[in-house]
Amino acid sequence: MKLPAHGDALDEALDRYLAYLKVERGLFPATLESYARDLAEYLDWLREQGTPALGAVGEPQILQHLVQLQKRGLGKASQARHLAAVRGLHRFAAVEGLATHDPSARIGATRGARPLPNFLGVTEVDRLLAQPDAREGAAGARDRAMLELLYASGLRVSELVALPLSGLDLRIGVARVRGKGGKERIVPVGARALEAIALYLEGPRAQLLRSRQSRDLFVTPRGAGMTRQGFWKLLGRYARAAGISRRVTPHTLRHSFATHLLERGADLRAVQAMLGHADIATTQIYTHVDRERLKAVLSKHPRA
Repeated sequence: MKLPAHGDALDEALDRYLAYLKVERGLFPATLESYARDLAEYLDWLREQGTPALGAVGEPQILQHLVQLQKRGLGKASQARHLAAVRGLHRFAAVEGLATHDPSARIGATRGARPLPNFLGVTEVDRLLAQPDAREGAAGARDRAMLELLYASGLRVSELVALPLSGLDLRIGVARVRGKGGKERIVPVGARALEAIALYLEGPRAQLLRSRQSRDLFVTPRGAGMTRQGFWKLLGRYARAAGISRRVTPHTLRHSFATHLLERGADLRAVQAMLGHADIATTQIYTHVDRERLKAVLSKHPRA
């Protein structure tokens, strides 16, 4: 995201912080863009208050900014993300000597109430995965392979589209995935997904490339790798064709993968490892999903 060209001390601090997040922390471009957007808004607000540099910011100003976000109707999760970005910037400025202190140090990191993940039922997943027809062209075989792999392994869409041809081992049935922060993990791939990928690799991929070369596993007729936006569009099209009225995103299949595993007795730590969650607390949201479904079932009991 291109920031406003103010060229002042605030921008200099922000540029250095974003460079640190990109190089040292290895954040994904989409995450960096979110940080840049939130912090650009924060710095513009500081300028309106006549604040020339981060060293001149006090705790009351940060709290006042948070109040402005609430008044604007920003959701709790978005407020929490915004505060995390602000706290990170001030902490960085204090460590790097751009400010003498961190005015956000005593401000609690609020966590918005996390909504339960949106997921599909098993029959809905079956209908969705049946939509791409591998017999109707190379794109159908590719789409079937992508959908099967996404549901079978719980990948993020960014991990799916970035998966190189060398990252898949059909013989032992695993994918080597590079996730958030550049961390690599090995993810098992189910038999149905392996079958769909093998079918795609037998000819359709070469048909899409038309004698061109590519390191990407999933490619387009232009010879380039599939993009996140492109996959979102085809997923939405297949969901509508499957008769699924609510919004379906790549994360919906990731949520479905985790939910269905836990429903069938999978170990929480194993699901955490497959999803690539650094903190098991992130994975535990799926146990809440399971409990909510159990409550719904029990509510139908005659003595409920």
